[in-house]
Amino acid sequence: MSTRRTIGALDLVAKLAPPRVEEGLARVLKEYWALTKPEVNLLILVTTFAGFFLAPKPGPSEFRILPVIHTLLGTLLVASGAGTLNQFLERYYDAQMRRTARRPLSSGKFESSHALWYGISLSVAGAVYLAVAANVLACLLALATIVSYLFL
Repeated sequence: MSTRRTIGALDLVAKLAPPRVEEGLARVLKEYWALTKPEVNLLILVTTFAGFFLAPKPGPSEFRILPVIHTLLGTLLVASGAGTLNQFLERYYDAQMRRTARRPLSSGKFESSHALWYGISLSVAGAVYLAVAANVLACLLALATIVSYLFL
């Protein structure tokens, strides 16, 4: 009987104790990660790689890995920013649907202004990275994709 009381008391103390900083930081990072829609981004990166791989090669059929890495990194940043901004714009509708109600913004776990600035920062960083590391055409295509994804 006393073992049950001890376990019950330990559970109560654990519930009343403030969360450790690591747990809070891990939770916040998890919420930021969820804002970027990582599952969708994986599919975007796979199709980007496939398009890069199937494109005509500039030289004697050699595959250069550095331009691929730069293109994938810039695309990942832009896609993450677009996913975050999409969740920002759709937060009220997402709260009404069972499938999307647990997303960070629609569930109230995340400040909407933080998500807005996070999405803008990722999008701008990705566009600038593509302009510098890949080429300006890739940057412009990424920006056109963001605008069409968010507003069309």
